[in-house]
Amino acid sequence: MTTPETDVADQPEEQPRERPEERLERAVRAAEQALIEFEIAVETFRVEVENFSRLHHQKLGPMYTRLDELEALIAEATASRTGDPEDRRKADEARARVMPMPGVEELFHGWMDGDGLFPEAAAMLTEQSVRPPQRVRPSDEARKLYRELVRKAHPDLAQDEGERGRRDEFIARVNAAYGRGDEALLRELAEEWAAGPVPPERQPTASDELYARLEWLAQRKELLTAVAQELEESAIGSMLRMAPEDPDGLLDEIAEQLLAQVAEREAELERLTAS
Repeated sequence: MTTPETDVADQPEEQPRERPEERLERAVRAAEQALIEFEIAVETFRVEVENFSRLHHQKLGPMYTRLDELEALIAEATASRTGDPEDRRKADEARARVMPMPGVEELFHGWMDGDGLFPEAAAMLTEQSVRPPQRVRPSDEARKLYRELVRKAHPDLAQDEGERGRRDEFIARVNAAYGRGDEALLRELAEEWAAGPVPPERQPTASDELYARLEWLAQRKELLTAVAQELEESAIGSMLRMAPEDPDGLLDEIAEQLLAQVAEREAELERLTAS
């Protein structure tokens, strides 16, 4: 036989009712984290494209310049032989595509300072081997540190303008260190952030502010999507996506193709000028 007291004790405890804003707050937090992960992916790819572009220019730029010069010489030799106005027009166009010789100031910019020629310039002028360009490709550990730092210190997680300013300045230093592939500095920055002030707990916000926040996050994602698409569709981005695991191998393959084209053009020019 049950008593009124036991009936009350057996009833399940009523759960507190969820505030109307709580679901919206969860949506905002999820959107913030998703945007941060997307920004990390876009920035990582941007650095890879920038580094690959630098290596591409340093390694293959002289070959492209040589090909342009050979094309102009071949067109000029053809026009000289035929006397055809159309051949002369084509020769002029080919010559216009060749990079002009730089002026004296441009020529020595980055080659010398008050102490004289840099070692790389001296090596080139004395036909010694030139130091290969410094590679700036972040290591796996640097990428890991970068992702962790951005997730923790992203400015969009700030609760006030003062905190956002601190995060903006810190993330700028993180991006610079990652762009240089400086793993040691990234470790120092991770320690610095860990020792810094703990951000305040997120306080519930009004529904209209949450909706505005979601709208801003959506606009930011659209902007990043456009940036990512531009990177992927660029010439360098497309090349990088062809061989993401071995970009150096891709450069070597392209270099071999360009050397073969240079040899073909030189042979063609020799035939034109010998006859």
